[in-house]
Amino acid sequence: MFRIRKSLPFFPRAVHRSITLKWSPSEKMMFVALLSALAAVFQSAGGFLPGVGFFISPFATAPIFMATLISFRWGSISYLLTILLLVLIQPSELMIFPFTTGVLGIAVGWAIRTQASRLNAVFIGGIMLFIGICIPLYILGFPVFGPGVTSFSWLTVMVIFGFSLIYSFVWIEFGLFLIRRLRKFLT
Repeated sequence: MFRIRKSLPFFPRAVHRSITLKWSPSEKMMFVALLSALAAVFQSAGGFLPGVGFFISPFATAPIFMATLISFRWGSISYLLTILLLVLIQPSELMIFPFTTGVLGIAVGWAIRTQASRLNAVFIGGIMLFIGICIPLYILGFPVFGPGVTSFSWLTVMVIFGFSLIYSFVWIEFGLFLIRRLRKFLT
């Protein structure tokens, strides 16, 4: 069913080209602002709805992914705007979104639009997520996975790397599904 060696379909590039050619800069700006607000709401759901919200907050990757599909510049603007909104709405999420959810959205959106194979796209998203998890965990000392995982261990690093690749694969497949469903709306 899902083959990692398969090439990426053409429709993400077609959606990108259609949006780039047909939408005015103000339409793109409004769409990116809406996506940023949606990403901030999804990311802050973990703080506002304990329990259920932690299942909603990973979906903050999708709006950043959609903005990056327009262009890398608009994806970066959406990423920064979401960070600013999180400062106002839920500052406790500022250690998670910039390093994990947001970076993954930019990486997967860029990879789906520019890469030819799924393997390259999965690897790019996985590496970026891996780096994004390791920076707050090992450099900043923020317990991303809770208080149980704070000290460096090669086993933990390998598990984080494997998780990052699998999570990137899931987001690439979900991103393609999302584009397929929203293609008529976006073009």
